[in-house]
Amino acid sequence: MAAPDVVPAEDPLALDRQVCFALAVASRSVNAIYRPLLDPLGLTHPQYLVLLALWERAPRSGRELSEVLQLDPGTLSPLLKRLEAAGLVRRERDHRDERMLAVTLTEAGVALRTQAERIPPAVVARLGMEISELEQLHASLTRVIAAARTVDPV
Repeated sequence: MAAPDVVPAEDPLALDRQVCFALAVASRSVNAIYRPLLDPLGLTHPQYLVLLALWERAPRSGRELSEVLQLDPGTLSPLLKRLEAAGLVRRERDHRDERMLAVTLTEAGVALRTQAERIPPAVVARLGMEISELEQLHASLTRVIAAARTVDPV
């Protein structure tokens, strides 16, 4: 059977109506805005997210970082190794529980926060959107994440 020449206006499979497509393109586009801001700091976007979590509170366990960042340990581990090699974090066995990995910031990691404070306003400026719009988007995405977590994967 040949595909129709004209796609109905309400086609449920129209690419531009797909939430997954909009989220994927938005994610790539926003990450592209971060790249030139993070490059001078020697960071990738995932490494920046790890540091954000540690700047909020350190030390943190590897398990806690995995949960906060919503990354599986297999993805988080190489990020931590690269940050450690760059001299920004230190990974040590927790002296209270040797099975746990404690991740803390080095002096260089703490100092990098000052430079990183320029990133959020630069991103907002590059996006050219009002803070209120971005706050609404953040709230909507947070609801999408929570809703997606309740769905049983097929």
